[in-house]
Amino acid sequence: MAHRVMTPESGTGSGGVAVKPFKSALIIDDHPLFCDALSMTLRAVSDIEDVRTASCLQDAMDEISDGKRADLIVLDLNLPDVSGLDGLVRLNRVAKAPIVVVSSMADNRIISSAIHSGASGFVPKHSQRDVFKNAIEALSRGETFIPEGFELLEDTVAASHDEAATRLASLTNQQARILQLICEGKLNKQIAYDLSIAETTVKAHVTAIMRKLGVQSRTQAVLLAKETSFTNVLRDSVPPA
Repeated sequence: MAHRVMTPESGTGSGGVAVKPFKSALIIDDHPLFCDALSMTLRAVSDIEDVRTASCLQDAMDEISDGKRADLIVLDLNLPDVSGLDGLVRLNRVAKAPIVVVSSMADNRIISSAIHSGASGFVPKHSQRDVFKNAIEALSRGETFIPEGFELLEDTVAASHDEAATRLASLTNQQARILQLICEGKLNKQIAYDLSIAETTVKAHVTAIMRKLGVQSRTQAVLLAKETSFTNVLRDSVPPA
């Protein structure tokens, strides 16, 4: 049996189990063929009749802000304007509906991270219709859905995220700018040119950045920055050089 965790919902079905039937859904995915197939699946396995689609997170956010709400939101983690859990966290702040993540990236760590970040369920892409049916039925009862064969791990995501954010906050403005350029794929020579500083100075900053972040390579620094949406924060908070 799939692992499910009860959460409170309004309305009561048979046996006192909370029920909230879904009549509409918003699919957020940038692959039209998958959206079409998933729309057919949702209509076939549930009472959902109205299915809308958005090809990126911003389009979905705009729909919600315009008052076009849905009873259920289906979200792909990788979108043109966002990747990873950042889109889920941002969507969860404004959506007044359960969010089920549908992604080709499916393992216990990713599924658990999605659930602990606010998703009401997780369905691996290309699952059989029965899995989608079970997920919708569980969510309609106010439960959290995890597919068979997977398990919910302890919530270590928030703690690790906070630690990473604290490490990133310890960077100076110049180090933050350099890390941003590293995330853009630029080499030390290019960074030195962009910031009008010596390449040896860039190297010294890169060494200091890796020490502060507790990583051993530029790649690890980039991964840590992306996991905490560091580059998005930089665009809003760090002035240009």
